[in-house]
Parts: sequence; C-alpha cells; structure tokens
Amino acid sequence: MSKIENGKQTPSDEDIRAWASATNREAEAADLLAALHTLELQYAEWQRQLRGGLKPHQSAIAEVNARTRLFRVFESTFVPGLLQTAEYARSRFAQSLTVFKMPNDINQAVQARVQRQDVLYRPEKRFHFVLTEAVLRYRLCPPEVMLGQLDRLISMAALPNVKLGIVEFETAYVVAPAYGFWLLDDERVMVETFSAELNFTLAHLPVDDYAGLPHHGRADFAKFEQGEAMRAHFLGKDPESTEGDSPTLFATDRTDRLTYIAQGWKVTDPQVLADVGSVPDHETLIEIPEDVLKMYARRYLEDQS
Repeated sequence: MSKIENGKQTPSDEDIRAWASATNREAEAADLLAALHTLELQYAEWQRQLRGGLKPHQSAIAEVNARTRLFRVFESTFVPGLLQTAEYARSRFAQSLTVFKMPNDINQAVQARVQRQDVLYRPEKRFHFVLTEAVLRYRLCPPEVMLGQLDRLISMAALPNVKLGIVEFETAYVVAPAYGFWLLDDERVMVETFSAELNFTLAHLPVDDYAGLPHHGRADFAKFEQGEAMRAHFLGKDPESTEGDSPTLFATDRTDRLTYIAQGWKVTDPQVLADVGSVPDHETLIEIPEDVLKMYARRYLEDQS
C-alpha cells in the first residue's frame, strides 16, 4: 500500500476494489477503474509494452493506422515507421533490443512494420510528415542503409496523398523539438519518449495545450486546420435525385491537402446516431448515395492519369 501511496506502483483493479470496499466507497469503484484504465492507455512504459516482443506492438499500431484517415507526423530524430525501409527498421529494432532486453523477434517486427505501410497506398488516407534535417543525417544505421532510406523518402514524397517537409538546420526554434508526435485525425495524439508511449485524445487535452494557435479549444482547432480561404468547385450531383440539387460533390482548392465538400441528406435517424456515437459540435453527419462517391473515384483516376 505504501508503494501505491508514494507513487512507486500503479494500483491494480483488485487494489481499487479492495480500497473502495474498505472505505465504504463501492459506488466510486467504477469511476476509479475507468480512470485507471485511461491512465494506462495514456502512459504505457516501453518495458511493459514490449515485454512480449516487438511484433505485438507493431500489430497494435497497425490497427490504429487502419482506422485513421489523416496522419500528421513530426519527428526530430528518427524516420517515421510508415516511411522506413526494412533495413532501417531493423536497425531501429536492434536498438530497442539492446535497451529493453526483450525477446528477439526482429524479423517478425520488421515484417509487421513493412505491412503497416500498405496504408500509404490507400487514396482515402492523407499523410503529412515533417522531419528535422537531423533525421536525414544522424548515423543510426550503416551508411548504405541510410542511402536506401533517403531514396525511399524521395519516392514516398511523390505519392499524391503524401506530403513531406524538412525543417532545415538554419531554422530558429522557439521550443526545442525534444520528442516527435503523431496527430491521428482530430482525435488522438501519440508521443514516444525515451521511457514510454503517451496517448492522448484531443477532447481531453487542456485548452492551454493549444497555445500558439490563433484560436483555442477543440472546435477552433478544427477551424484552424480547415483554413480560412478556399473555393468550392462543382464536380457533379446524384443523377437519381429528384429533390432540389442534392446530393452533390464539390472539390476545394486548398493547397495544404486534398479535400471535398459533400451536400447530402442530414442524418436524423436515432438508431444511426446511436450507432455512430458522439459527434463534435463543429461536425455533422450526412448521408450520400454511392453515385456521389463514384464522382470522387473518377476525379482521383483523372488525377493519376
């Protein structure tokens, strides 16, 4: 008990239940357990995460990547996993084995990381990577491996749904880039430190964490991401529609990412709303027929030709 009280040990579920029973606070047990599990997700020590090997963690990340549509990534030291060659990944995993003394499953981990990269070729997903110039110069692998990795970055930057930026050495930093981070959609932030992986949802970040943006709060953060000035260009409307001009698809002229505006039927069905779950105030749900999505497909194919 003293280790828990002094912050040297995290309580287990049974510890929480025992404390609630001993203090006649059984009604609070559920909330305390939920808080405990949230903290375990937010702060996961590498020693605990990797004790079963490297591959299980890669598989868990792959599940998150599959659900994510927009990836915004900053890395100050390493090439992001989604852009790594197999040889570069092998060098990174070898360091983890040295530091954390885990089971050696490098071959399986490399295979899992390479398989994760399939998401790069899915046109509905968008990737924005920002790296420091140091990432391109650190000797974290043999020179011949780094040459192959640099060639890989060049080829990946040519993909239509991938943007790659480099922060040059001459850049003056307001805050030192100690750690990289992954912003997944507008929902989750992942930060890898030397000792742990941190996971946060934007809804739970304090308002002050948005310092430096022109607005504060989750809704205004989304507005900042959407940009201030853009135009909409008509692509087509549903040929089966007989009510007004809806549903319709428009393309925007944004330069930071490819986006579309869909006009459709507002979703009001209670069961559908329950299935989808909570929707932020700055977002809404619409229903559109398959023909509208085909307009996007035609546009994408034209861009590739």
